[in-house]
Amino acid sequence: MKKSLFAACIVLPACFTLVLVACTNNAPVQPVKEPEKTEMSQSEMLIRGSNLVTAIGCNHCHTPKKMGPSGPVYDSALLLSGHQANSPLPVIDKKALTPGNWVLFASDLTATVGPWGISYAANLTPDSLTGIGAWSEEIFIKTIRSGKHLGQEGGRPIMPPMPWESVASLNDDDLKSVYTFLHSLPAIKNQVPAYMPPPEVMKLK
Repeated sequence: MKKSLFAACIVLPACFTLVLVACTNNAPVQPVKEPEKTEMSQSEMLIRGSNLVTAIGCNHCHTPKKMGPSGPVYDSALLLSGHQANSPLPVIDKKALTPGNWVLFASDLTATVGPWGISYAANLTPDSLTGIGAWSEEIFIKTIRSGKHLGQEGGRPIMPPMPWESVASLNDDDLKSVYTFLHSLPAIKNQVPAYMPPPEVMKLK
């Protein structure tokens, strides 16, 4: 009698557990409700875009500099307007066009010479003729994602030192925020010189 009672004390809880597990496994699974994605406001996008442009370091190359007491500082009147059209280049050491030698920067970092030729920092202000004012959000994102000028499949590559691969790692909301911020800047008319391939650089005196 005692053995039967002892066995019942073991078997009954075990049976109850099996029934509970079976009932649980047969119960319909309730999907986890993901939080709804909310659209950022214009002001939120501007703040986010400004922070990203600062963190990425766009001003390092795209904003001309003035010489201050402690060295070059950003020219706030020409913010992100790129290499200035009439800015003279220093004498170029053509050895920089050969891989393995130094890469050269203009004194304000808006022009660079290397094995790829001479590249100039673009005008990122919303001027419709010389900046990105005529660019749609879609073109802007395609350009960054593809590393091609204007995002065109057959377009020329975006030249160094533009770190487009790093910028392309941003998600669409980040890139849209950067685009929104850039389009909020004062439009500055400045026709940046065209990229110059090595054979053209070799002709320079």
